[in-house]
Amino acid sequence: MSSFLPLISEENEGLFTALNRIGPVVLSAQSSIPLPGSPDHPYLLFEPTTDPADLGTLVDWLNEGIEKLILPLSWAKDVIGSIPPERLVLLIDVANVSAVSDKVRSNVSGVLLKTSTLDLDFISSIAKFFTNSSIYVLQTSGDAPTASNIRQLRGIGATLILPTSQITLEASSHKQINVADAYLAPLVSDRADGLYPTIVSTETGHSLGLVYSSKESVKESITTGKGVYQSRKHGLWRKGETSGATQDVVSIRVDCDSDSLEFRVVQHGAGFCHLNRESCFTEASGLPALERTLASRLESAPEGSYTRRLFNDPKLLQSKIMEEADELCHAETKEEVAFEAADLFYFALTKCTAAGVTIADIERSLDRKAKRVTRRAGNAKPQWSTEKKEAAPPPPVQPTADGPITMNTYDISEVSPEQRAQLLRRPVMNSGAMIEKVRPIVDEVRKRGDAALLEFTAKFDKAKLSSTVVFPPFAPETMQLPDDIRRSIDVAYSNIHKFHAAQISSAPLVVETMPGVVCSRFARAIARVGLYVPGGTAILPSTALMLGIPAQVAGCREIVLATPPRADGSISPEVMYVAHLVGASAILKAGGAQAVAALAYGTETVPKVDKIFGPGNQWVTAAKMLVQNDTDALVSIDMPAGPSEVLVIADHTANPAFVAADLLSQAEHGVDSQVVLVAVNLKPDHLDAIEREVEVQALALERVDIVRQSIAKSNIVKVANVDEAVAFSNDYAPEHLILHLETAKDQVARVENAGSVFVGPYTPESCGDYASGTNHTLPTNGYARQFSGVNTQSFQKHITSQEISPDGLGDLGPVVATLADCEGLQAHANAVRIRLQTLQK
Repeated sequence: MSSFLPLISEENEGLFTALNRIGPVVLSAQSSIPLPGSPDHPYLLFEPTTDPADLGTLVDWLNEGIEKLILPLSWAKDVIGSIPPERLVLLIDVANVSAVSDKVRSNVSGVLLKTSTLDLDFISSIAKFFTNSSIYVLQTSGDAPTASNIRQLRGIGATLILPTSQITLEASSHKQINVADAYLAPLVSDRADGLYPTIVSTETGHSLGLVYSSKESVKESITTGKGVYQSRKHGLWRKGETSGATQDVVSIRVDCDSDSLEFRVVQHGAGFCHLNRESCFTEASGLPALERTLASRLESAPEGSYTRRLFNDPKLLQSKIMEEADELCHAETKEEVAFEAADLFYFALTKCTAAGVTIADIERSLDRKAKRVTRRAGNAKPQWSTEKKEAAPPPPVQPTADGPITMNTYDISEVSPEQRAQLLRRPVMNSGAMIEKVRPIVDEVRKRGDAALLEFTAKFDKAKLSSTVVFPPFAPETMQLPDDIRRSIDVAYSNIHKFHAAQISSAPLVVETMPGVVCSRFARAIARVGLYVPGGTAILPSTALMLGIPAQVAGCREIVLATPPRADGSISPEVMYVAHLVGASAILKAGGAQAVAALAYGTETVPKVDKIFGPGNQWVTAAKMLVQNDTDALVSIDMPAGPSEVLVIADHTANPAFVAADLLSQAEHGVDSQVVLVAVNLKPDHLDAIEREVEVQALALERVDIVRQSIAKSNIVKVANVDEAVAFSNDYAPEHLILHLETAKDQVARVENAGSVFVGPYTPESCGDYASGTNHTLPTNGYARQFSGVNTQSFQKHITSQEISPDGLGDLGPVVATLADCEGLQAHANAVRIRLQTLQK
């Protein structure tokens, strides 16, 4: 049990070493403070962020030895059920305590409360709310807490978290508390002399003796790392000072009643006991005794002896280990198993002793393995397996300029939970890293406006411009199109407009919740919207349609399109024509993060908008996520859309050519796109036919070089039945889901997470991309779990109103006043009571 937990906030080798002896330490995931070594019991704190939880990375941290993750409330829903409760601590503040659901509360082992003051009554109420959970408290303001504060918090079952900037190895002051003073604060003694009974044991927990400690001795041990105790007759007892049997302190722990201590030590010399024995209680036995014997024989075994041969001949030792392992495997009775296991332990420990590995090292390795959240599949290596297994899935294919165009194949029945989690991840960079890359671009556009915008357009889009914006009316020569393209755009415009006009929320919702109390909700268009239309590797008038039409239908006052210019500085006539159709008020000739920044903050010529829509690459997505969290920008976004993706579920009825075409229709978007085929019990020849079609069709595409790279990052996942396929798809949460199934229509009801669903063999995703009527701006990268695709209501906001009659207030007012009193908000209650008093006159 820890008196307090230190939060490493600055570099201090001596202090870190002392803190590591007395319990867990808290590390910040957002800082990179150099440490002199790995902490023995690390907790990892993640501050609140707009980034979604990266479950794979969090699991990796736990697998690497992090004991507990302290995560913000916003991540809870993404990790609960995937990470054991005993490894999770919830980070909350005073404002969001009430937002914690019962499900979250029952799936964490503790909470860390950030608060500006140490209000014991409030903290005590939090502890009651989180029954059976550890309560940690981090004070965010004021001087360093005192020993009294630590003692009071422990008294109500809470543990204080102290930044190391408030801890010192020197004497306590109002700014810093001595590490030992903080550690000893909650300790009590039931002895007249004030000493604490202290168990001294080995690294592995075997008792060496019973001594007494004082505050002075504990303070010196924490600071120096040496065994120092309190003699009841002679004062401070620095173990081994005269005999040479010194001790290195590994850890110091307080017992559950805070009245005794345990020191775990590395004992040097003859031993702990004054009789020159290792222990005061008895001689070592079992594995510790064997370890000491082997260590002695390593030093002194005569040449030619059996033990010396084992130490000097690795092949002999290997043969003995394998021989004893085989005999253990064939042992049957309890006695035989114990006998053969003892032999195996002997030779295994001989191997360890020769390599300088101690039992303590082995136990630390076992502890690390026990902390792993994910496990390997558990199959034996081929040379030891008694069954012939299908070869393990190959590593992802590395594309070559002229090599085969193939996907990576996995069988869902043979992958471990960790591998399955990897299959659900996208081949994209960490969003936090991408945000840091776009931040300088966004800052420059924000500070320098058009000048920075023109520079970045020249640098990234290779277009030298004299102006950044085109305003209507648009010149007819900029919209000249072949008749067939113009007619196709017109048909698409009609279908998309019809579908999105049907979504308009026009009539207000009016509900009388009780007599005289009328509540309503009504829609209003978002006044100024920015629509990002990607360019670069493809011309995308379809995106201009998908974003411009719902904005037009919703009645947005200003519609600003942003799209990368061509090398000559012009915009493609297809996009210009769509901008004319949807009534765009301006066209920004810029792409990437610089365009997003211009829309968010405005420049001398670019109008500022209230909400930004549109897909894009990782740079665009990161910039959108960055600006939406800047209160100076006051801008929201549709969703954190990223590289395009599709998941196709195919059974025995699937046409290989259709399936391949659907996969390639998304793979050609960009090198960071990903496509997934979930094969439902397909026979090998059927799957081979699909793969052949993928290569044949890909080689006929102009964008084959892009396809070659995206397909190499894409997967075929073999499943046994439709249930497994739908379950995998719901976990993957694809942007596009295509159902090549015998019962495709029946499966739609089971889809929980997807941007858009394409049902049956004659519903290619391309139709949704262009002209069926649905919107193609959809959530990617798994965000279909939380976001819908763009629709008409995305361009609207909903306002609520209420109107209460005098009679209605007479009935509702006392209820409101009572609840306001309950929350201690006197002015709220008064606003009701002053009216009720008027009504009673």
